Amino acid sequence: MHKILVVEDDTHINNMLCDLLQQNGYEPTAAYSGTEAVLNFKLGAYDLVLLDLMLPGKSGEAVLSDIRAVSDVPMIAVTAVSDKETTVSLLKSGADDYISKPFDNDELLARIEVQLRRKQAGLIQDHITFKDIILNLDQFDASVNNKGAGLSKREFEILKLLMSHPKKVFTKNNLYESVWQDEFMGDDNTINVHISKIRAKLAKLKPDEEYIQTVWGIGFKMHE
Repeated sequence: MHKILVVEDDTHINNMLCDLLQQNGYEPTAAYSGTEAVLNFKLGAYDLVLLDLMLPGKSGEAVLSDIRAVSDVPMIAVTAVSDKETTVSLLKSGADDYISKPFDNDELLARIEVQLRRKQAGLIQDHITFKDIILNLDQFDASVNNKGAGLSKREFEILKLLMSHPKKVFTKNNLYESVWQDEFMGDDNTINVHISKIRAKLAKLKPDEEYIQTVWGIGFKMHE
């Protein structure tokens, strides 16, 4: 049974969506704020996220960004705004699809089925590989020879970025702003510390292999 995270602050609409999904063979979990949505996603494994944008606590756009930073789970945005600029922005931010309020239940179910079929067909990636590292996007960890590295959330996000573009050299500024979503201060040693921890954890799994290369004066990339 597919598990779907329903993020909607309106109790009536949330209950209606959960009932609709349950009646059609899905297992829904309700979240009523952006903060609750991110917490639920960290604690559970979901096959799809149905995400309202107008949320208390953390906005729908922020939830979209947070989840997309660590997972490629299908996400359908539910929006009261249907102008072209908003929808283009949603898709660029990582939403797989969107539906405007008020929506037709049959259309919503059809869009959910399309996204789940795409995932089952392997068109939505659930892992990234480099050499003998497998980065599991659902479990948020890396493994070598089926042994988990035990990465922290930040370490996972840094390695994901590097492995997604293995030939690209990322500056500390690139990494910090992408992972922490904040402005990088030039004297901050945070990136060096996290890279060092990633290297140490991977070295425990395979001591004779080098995975991350320091490009002096620029930043870091995957070691070919």
